[in-house]
Amino acid sequence: MYVAVKGGEAAILASYRLLADQRRGDTGTPELSVRQIREQLKLAVDRVMTEGSVYDPELAALAIKQASGDMVEAIFLLRAYRATQPRLGDSVALDTARMALDRRISATFKDLPGGQVLGATHDYTQRLLDFALLAEGRQEAAPAPAADAGTPPASVTPRVVDLLNQEGLIETRPVPPGDPAPVDLTRAPLRFPADRATRLQNLARGDEGFLLAMAYSTQRGYAHSHPFVGEIRFGSVELELAPEELDFTISIGDLEITECEMVNQFAGSKSEPPQFTRGYGLAFGHCERKAMAMSLVDRALRADELGEPVEAPAQMQEFVLSHSDSLEASGFVQHLKLPHYVDFQSELELVRKMRAAAAGAGDHE
Repeated sequence: MYVAVKGGEAAILASYRLLADQRRGDTGTPELSVRQIREQLKLAVDRVMTEGSVYDPELAALAIKQASGDMVEAIFLLRAYRATQPRLGDSVALDTARMALDRRISATFKDLPGGQVLGATHDYTQRLLDFALLAEGRQEAAPAPAADAGTPPASVTPRVVDLLNQEGLIETRPVPPGDPAPVDLTRAPLRFPADRATRLQNLARGDEGFLLAMAYSTQRGYAHSHPFVGEIRFGSVELELAPEELDFTISIGDLEITECEMVNQFAGSKSEPPQFTRGYGLAFGHCERKAMAMSLVDRALRADELGEPVEAPAQMQEFVLSHSDSLEASGFVQHLKLPHYVDFQSELELVRKMRAAAAGAGDHE
């Protein structure tokens, strides 16, 4: 089928060289280093780590450089690298309640125990181009403000859902005895119906743009959803292992993560009283938009579990989970660039025969 491609090796190698030239750009301009990308394009690095399923800022920065800034291609590169690595063990579930907070906001309560922590955010910028950045390297950067020493640790900043739970106004989901370990989507194929743990894995790796569109649809009436941001937390959390030969856990480092809990109205059902329900999102690094979209879609996908009619695309797990992965979507769309000469010629011949048949039928009328 692809016989015409044979003999094109020289052209492909030349394409590699052109790609390297394009990546480098004007040689009169200093080359962008991996370290610069890691330190100055942090939000891009965090997205690639999240959707690439690898927490390694240096490798994510390398992938961004190699892909010339194409985020989906960079995610593909990081996923491909991940597939070559051995699995040495499983970590203990992250205890996000012990997160060292850099940012913590709630849209549901103004006065929170521990307070709101604004941190670094684009939320209140005017979205005007800052032409002063064109003078990069010609002036000293303004010193960063000193950290607020009064910011309380996570241990004294209870979650918003805990406040609601004190009045019994929000659902609780205690871990049942004998709860099985979740399926590892990096090792097992996605199967339907998928439980919530599997869905959350899929959404965490899902394309931010797709999830954002699905989340937006729920706000425009295509799901039974009236959400509030219960809480968004960004900070560092300890990563721990529990070796089989030890009877205690050991810390192997800290991860930066973003966690979002969305609070939604729920009218109740035959078995549940009216209360608030939750949607959950978590991402590596500082990825608030992704975590928020994830939490909205998570809540929409719980419609069947909560006895709500499944009517909108965001509530249909096969539609959402099967199309959320940027690698699969990109691959299936981009494969159309490959030669389809035989397929097209067969369809071309079919259309010619159909036209001839239609013309012949017209002549006999």
